[in-house]
Amino acid sequence: MNERIATGFTANSTAAAVIDGIDGHGKRAIVTGASSGIGVETARALAGSGVEVTLAVRNTKAGQQVADSIAENIGRAVSVGRLDLSDLASVSEFVRAWRGPLHILMNNAGVLAPPELQLSRAGWEIQFATNYLGHFALAHGLHDAMAAAGNARIVSLSSNGHLFSPVLFEDINFAHHPYDPYVAYGQSKSATALFALCGTAHWSGDGITVNAVHPGAVAETNLSRHMDPETLRQLRSGGTYTYKTVEQGAATSVLVATSPLLEGVGGRYFEDCNEAEPVDGDQAELAARRSGVAAYARDPDSAERLWDLSIKAIV
Repeated sequence: MNERIATGFTANSTAAAVIDGIDGHGKRAIVTGASSGIGVETARALAGSGVEVTLAVRNTKAGQQVADSIAENIGRAVSVGRLDLSDLASVSEFVRAWRGPLHILMNNAGVLAPPELQLSRAGWEIQFATNYLGHFALAHGLHDAMAAAGNARIVSLSSNGHLFSPVLFEDINFAHHPYDPYVAYGQSKSATALFALCGTAHWSGDGITVNAVHPGAVAETNLSRHMDPETLRQLRSGGTYTYKTVEQGAATSVLVATSPLLEGVGGRYFEDCNEAEPVDGDQAELAARRSGVAAYARDPDSAERLWDLSIKAIV
């Protein structure tokens, strides 16, 4: 069992603090979902260290506004590319347009709890399609670019929401069971955590590592746009979660993407800027927790099963 990684940073650390002193010049990064929320701060921190950043976004107009703002703040140009992760054709188009090596792939974009069941064009439940499968297809398509970079890192945003559910391999798309938006969200984030295992297992020999991160609860984000406003208000005022600023919310992602402590390290799950504690229990006990990584999200057999499913889904 590998010893858990402790960094000296905390839940209160900011993206600027964790990247302070790290020189990113000569490196290139893609940040998905970087037109709002912690994606903006993630891109800003990377670009501020010298990394050449591309914002991969559905709304390129909003993305360009963010790029212009970052460039104005740091004096360094930021690129924008269109990417709809729920549409595998859009992912393929983005991949075909990419040129040159890629050192950091930040799988940041996500969707949370649409109230009604939605399916992607390919027939996948929309949270699984967007939060996990589209990012898998993006990483798979950019494999050669990352292998060319050497020591490339993929950082995939999971969530403590993975504690709501494992991957429901027998019914991912809720064809045979009633749709529950939070169970669907949970399985998409469990899949993201498992990708850290299978991605690293398959690609570490090419110099590519994959880690998953939980950014924490961040109030200033569009992720919760599908939630009932009153429910959201109660959550934010009830003390269930300790909410972070966007600067704090981006810190764990930026740290895992850039820290020398993570050189060559993959297959891990991080929260509050440190590797998370493994937790076990029945599903009700896990769903009541606010931290830790479940056994089913770190199971190598499930990770390999997910890999096989994902390869078949994107070809």
